[in-house]
Amino acid sequence: MSTSASTSASVTEAGTARTTRNLRWRVVDIVVAAVLGVAIGLLFWAWNVVGGAWFGAADALTPGLGGIAVGIWLIGGVIGGLVIRKPGAALVVEVVAAIVSMLIGNVWGVSTVLSGLVQGLGAELIFALFFYRRFGVVAAALAGIGAAVAAWVFEMFYGSSPNFLKSVEFNAIYLGTLVVSGAVLAGVVGWMLVRALAATGALSRFAAGRESRQEV
Repeated sequence: MSTSASTSASVTEAGTARTTRNLRWRVVDIVVAAVLGVAIGLLFWAWNVVGGAWFGAADALTPGLGGIAVGIWLIGGVIGGLVIRKPGAALVVEVVAAIVSMLIGNVWGVSTVLSGLVQGLGAELIFALFFYRRFGVVAAALAGIGAAVAAWVFEMFYGSSPNFLKSVEFNAIYLGTLVVSGAVLAGVVGWMLVRALAATGALSRFAAGRESRQEV
């Protein structure tokens, strides 16, 4: 009887060990978040030229259409969440990337960091709603959309010419294009980049890297 109970307890404990995830940050998580933030900050800086030109051209064609170019500026939160998979990862990586982009130099100054904070929170909320247990392409696309909607709300009220002063048509088009860009450029592209990085073995200490090895 006692042997059976002991065995049952061991099985229960083993099952718990397999299903319980440690959401506490490790030193390697902090280091990788910083590295990802810097790398994505450099991407932001480059996208300030390419994406900025695309934004301007699209907006000139149809006011609000420029949102289609914004997704790359939202990718930090998606990648951070997909790689580290801990509470706060999406927020931290997006904010670090925004700080790096600001320090290198751009036309938006400190508002870059405020945008990064809001966009990171938008992506973070989606991962939190999944209880940090879903990291596939759907979760990534939704995280990109979360960041996009957060950016839309922020720009609605922030700045010398907030978007609430503009037409309903503009804001509807801008929201729609932001959502599409967030889902595709931040979500799907971010998910593909993480998978490509995992395939190199660089994420061997993370679940994303272990999943990549299991698929091979």
